[in-house]
Amino acid sequence: MKKQNSSLAFKNKLFYGVGGLGYNSLGQTIGSFLMFFCTSVMGLSGTLVGLAIGISSLWDGISDPLVGNISDHAKNGRFGKRLKFMVVAVFLIAVCNVLLWSMPKSSQGVMFCWLLVFLLLLETCNTFWSTPYSALALDIAPDYNEQSKIQSYKTAFNIIGMILPSILMFLIIPSLSLGSDAAQANQAGFIKIALINSALVIVFGLITVFGSLSRVKNVRYSASANQKHSLKQLMLGYFEVFKNSSFACVILGYSIAQIASSFLTSVGMHLFTYCYHFSSAQISLLLILLFAAAIISQPFWVSLSKRIDKKGALICSLSLILLGIGLTLISFLFRQYVPTQFIYYFVMLCIFVCGFGIGAMQSLPISMYADVITLQQYKSGVNKTGAYLGYYSFTYNLSNSISLLLIGILLDAIKFDSSQPIQALSVQSGLGVIVFCGCSIALALSILIFSRYKIKRADVLKAQMKLDEQQKD
Repeated sequence: MKKQNSSLAFKNKLFYGVGGLGYNSLGQTIGSFLMFFCTSVMGLSGTLVGLAIGISSLWDGISDPLVGNISDHAKNGRFGKRLKFMVVAVFLIAVCNVLLWSMPKSSQGVMFCWLLVFLLLLETCNTFWSTPYSALALDIAPDYNEQSKIQSYKTAFNIIGMILPSILMFLIIPSLSLGSDAAQANQAGFIKIALINSALVIVFGLITVFGSLSRVKNVRYSASANQKHSLKQLMLGYFEVFKNSSFACVILGYSIAQIASSFLTSVGMHLFTYCYHFSSAQISLLLILLFAAAIISQPFWVSLSKRIDKKGALICSLSLILLGIGLTLISFLFRQYVPTQFIYYFVMLCIFVCGFGIGAMQSLPISMYADVITLQQYKSGVNKTGAYLGYYSFTYNLSNSISLLLIGILLDAIKFDSSQPIQALSVQSGLGVIVFCGCSIALALSILIFSRYKIKRADVLKAQMKLDEQQKD
């Protein structure tokens, strides 16, 4: 790859980072509300919802390495290697997203098929955006320090995008009615949110594509990356990369930590609605606080990662999230003995603690992944950014699909009934067990895995210096 100026201008970082805003708003809406929408609003079985989301998430993971490899070996034309895929994907994502939430109220079989088909289409389109988008950062900012900076811009806009669904919920559906009679009105509100998200994906996605165009025109890739690989070869390569212990730590640690996120976001709205009896407006404020804390925490985690390196900062963040979950558990156990208003303020404190820890999870793992790629390129001489990112996404989606299927089965196992606005105490207790046990186990395992990560800042800086010297030669 031809050496280019490693220092990125403010506009380059801004144009790149803003692309995550619409995409993450759409993704967070699905992650936070789709399980609730399908089970509580549409009345679809939790097992069928979990199965559909799990299958689509698994397909997303399988397609990631293939699309990553395609983008690595695409011709470097007018739109470079990545942008040509991204510019088409934004429009397809927008259409599929609106159709997903327009599910007809029908039999269990019809609703399941509708959900599965449009989730599969949406995940396919998502892959053609997200995999080239993530790889693009390493193309336009190959320097170690610039990588941290551009990822911080991306993280900031990602978090803003993750806050937007809560704001939209607060404004469009401030009082969510429960029971089967309110399904049509509730669905209309979710469709409005979907339309806004689709518009945001198009607008901010195109800003990233055309804002990054001048930068990617100067990127040239080595001839050694000309050989394409079949999906079979790519999946065999998936097991090969796990021989890199640091890559295995990043990919497994992140994927398992996201299982905690799946339990919290997929069942969290059920928990706060049916156990704490918070309104949708109150729940929206909690989610806004969660992501606001994540934004506020960014300078702290950047500073801490410089002092104790990225691994130490990440383990601290996961421990903080675990503390927040533990405090929330206390509020759950005493919710019937303490005034609701006090419980709500206490939960706000717990959510802020969790959000502060989540801030590091939004930026440090992908930055650690970039460090692994730098060392891999230094040792092998080949840039496999897209393919490695595909393996990274595949593992996350595999764990996500399993966890979502499990969540759906558990909702049916505790006998959650969407037609009942007030759930039995046994159901409420079951919701608590799902959320708190699922989150705690996943976070503890993630801390254990990340503790085995071995790459240090000095290793990466040395490799980057050697690569710079090779490119000059």
